[in-house]
Amino acid sequence: MRAVIAEDSVLLRVGLVKVLEAVDFEVVAAVGDAEELLAAVEEHRPQVVVADVRMPPGFSDEGVKAAMVIRRQWPDTAVLLLSQFVEERYAADLLATNTRGVGYLLKQRVANVDDFLEALQRVAAGGTALDPEVVAQLLLRRHRDPLEKLTPRERDVLALMAEGRSNAAIAGSLVVGDSAVAKHINSIFTKLDLPPAEDSHRRVMAVLRFLEVG
Repeated sequence: MRAVIAEDSVLLRVGLVKVLEAVDFEVVAAVGDAEELLAAVEEHRPQVVVADVRMPPGFSDEGVKAAMVIRRQWPDTAVLLLSQFVEERYAADLLATNTRGVGYLLKQRVANVDDFLEALQRVAAGGTALDPEVVAQLLLRRHRDPLEKLTPRERDVLALMAEGRSNAAIAGSLVVGDSAVAKHINSIFTKLDLPPAEDSHRRVMAVLRFLEVG
């Protein structure tokens, strides 16, 4: 699987290259700013991009803006953003453009190589991966309808859904059965007014509602 890495820190960039190549990703480009990132994606058309949120020249939101361009122009390219701090609006901005193949992790998560690779592979396969700390901050800030209708356990389930967890992974994390998770998810759909529909994915819509970008 072809990958492009965009990170201005040389040490982290080299480390990411080695980590990805160790699990058979082909790193076709490793660059240091958003302009080089867009040029590399246009040239190589990778399956996945790993990019820093803040890059030269302004060190503000260059990585996010580049990611949104990538999602718009090359929608089949998955994007995993890395950030030094919890900035949940960037996760919301990225998800608002396209709900498949997106992720947002804190850089400290890269230190746990297994967790990082699991998240990267999930994103590359078309799923989502949100950092647990981002989800936790969103939970603290979202107390308005319709989320206030959810029970504490339903909030736990929705938070894990927002991290990109499968039903089985949610069941394992909460130490409950798969049927209990399915029951909670159906209740969440009902309380968030998300009836079955052919043109929308209720699981994604629930997460978007959670992020207040839907």
